[in-house]
Amino acid sequence: MKQFDDFSAQTLYCPNCKQANPVRKHLLLVLPNGNIYDYRCAKCGKSLGTQIDTNSGPNPDFH
Repeated sequence: MKQFDDFSAQTLYCPNCKQANPVRKHLLLVLPNGNIYDYRCAKCGKSLGTQIDTNSGPNPDFH
């Protein structure tokens, strides 16, 4: 569905903090067909998951 193309998490459950906390999205890897982002807890910094963004299309800076 087009309405969910740009979906990104604002809060996720952190097993380290034992509660849902805001997350920070960090660019993890740049690929020719998109980017991979890492979601980290804003309180403790634990990695909580990844997101693959293929909507960005080919990266012109990638050689």
